[in-house]
Amino acid sequence: MNIALVFPGQGSQSIGMGKDLFSAFPSAKEVFEEVNDALSENLSELMFNGSADELNLTCNTQPAVMAVSIAVLRILEKEAGFSLKDNNVLFAAGHSLGEYSALCAVGSLSLADTSRLLRTRGAAMQAAAPVGLGGMISLIGVELDTAQKIASESSDDKHICEVSNDNSFGQVVLSGHKEALEKAAQIAKEKYSVKLVVPLAVSAPFHCSLMKPAATKMAPVIAATVFEKPQIPIISNVTAKETSDPTAIKDLLIKQITSGVKWRESVLYMQSKGVDTLLELGTGGILTRMKKRIAPELEGASLGTLEEIESFMKTL
Repeated sequence: MNIALVFPGQGSQSIGMGKDLFSAFPSAKEVFEEVNDALSENLSELMFNGSADELNLTCNTQPAVMAVSIAVLRILEKEAGFSLKDNNVLFAAGHSLGEYSALCAVGSLSLADTSRLLRTRGAAMQAAAPVGLGGMISLIGVELDTAQKIASESSDDKHICEVSNDNSFGQVVLSGHKEALEKAAQIAKEKYSVKLVVPLAVSAPFHCSLMKPAATKMAPVIAATVFEKPQIPIISNVTAKETSDPTAIKDLLIKQITSGVKWRESVLYMQSKGVDTLLELGTGGILTRMKKRIAPELEGASLGTLEEIESFMKTL
């Protein structure tokens, strides 16, 4: 079994996530408490018992989703003896903020630094575009080249529309100004017979050029943070290729804020390099469902709840 660890991003969060892990495993409790300490607030209380509206604020969502992912990894390590080397883990990858979770998982970033970076990233991305200026829409039943045409035809001198996520075969996300997205939805249905256009419940137009102010703000923060060489290669959202160079990783994380997430290409790249199993560590199971549309022949499991983790540990 050749494994890749994959880590979910925004949209996978829900109130109560990680609570069962916190209660059942001291190793998970330690993760949540360390994240709380790094942020100087009780984020885990918000995650377990707070309001969905507050959890869905990007500055809270990003470190919260990461915390669950790392808690799952620590449980596997301490309760089942799981390790990157012994269990033949070839790569780690994450969807958007999940790339930071991946970097933490493979020893490139400390948990405290990952928490602080994601808190800053979330706040910077939210502040980059005023509420109501833009958004994101998911095109269902469309391939990348058609989505790119729709984005191009929807943009003009004042309004941008760009591909922000190539998630899987038949699912591409566009990001940009509200007016351009409305035009894109119309063009997609009328000219290209796109089956379904779904507005996403997000607070800003992520992964497009409207996020340039966030990239500018994050650049010195990332530069000042210590990144170690990862124990195994990381797959970059920007390139869909592997890297282990800390300087390159920093540069790509800055570019990632304004670039599209090449998730489909990332999964196919890992498969081409011998990966036959994707383990999704974290809440929601979104990446596991995407895997079925990208490379259904890959084995895999979503590990985010106590039941899922205990079932998987029996197989090790």
